[in-house]
Amino acid sequence: MSTPIASTALEQLFHNARTHSHWQNRPVSDELMRQLYDLLKLCPTSANCSPARFVFIKSAEAKARLKPFLMEGNIEKTMAAPVCVIVAQDQRFYEHLPALYPHADAKSWFEGNQPVIDATAFRNSSLQGAYLMLAARSLGLDCGPMSGFDAAGLEQEFFPDGRFKANFLVNLGYGEAGKLHARSPRFGFDEACSIL
Repeated sequence: MSTPIASTALEQLFHNARTHSHWQNRPVSDELMRQLYDLLKLCPTSANCSPARFVFIKSAEAKARLKPFLMEGNIEKTMAAPVCVIVAQDQRFYEHLPALYPHADAKSWFEGNQPVIDATAFRNSSLQGAYLMLAARSLGLDCGPMSGFDAAGLEQEFFPDGRFKANFLVNLGYGEAGKLHARSPRFGFDEACSIL
């Protein structure tokens, strides 16, 4: 039976977690990225479709390829981050469903139905990207998720066959907490929620 996690874990994952734009000069190891994926892959998705694909941009050469497609305000922080993850979605995710969801003919639910493919890929890759951030925070990393990039140009550079579409980007590393702004306001329960 599930029980609430410790308050220290809640602090790390939620209360103290922030979107970072300034980074310490500390590397993120390949092994840590593998640990991160081993956590985020447990994310629930529709029919276990798991459409997200993750490109970990770490080397100077890879960052140079990414840089031309970033909006001006995202260049400096992304070049300074140890890693920038392209959270992408496989537009043909359903081809893997016979292996990922073997107890039903789930592939037939999607094949040839582009609006359902698009909605499912976007929704579930977004969910997996959120799990990426929770996994990163649980491993002691800070995150800087962002839009603000030329998706068409990025896709041509990194996914020229057209199979993958870019959803959003996440910078990863060890943030400079002293350079954070005060947390912006959030809606209260009664402003954002209803109980029916």
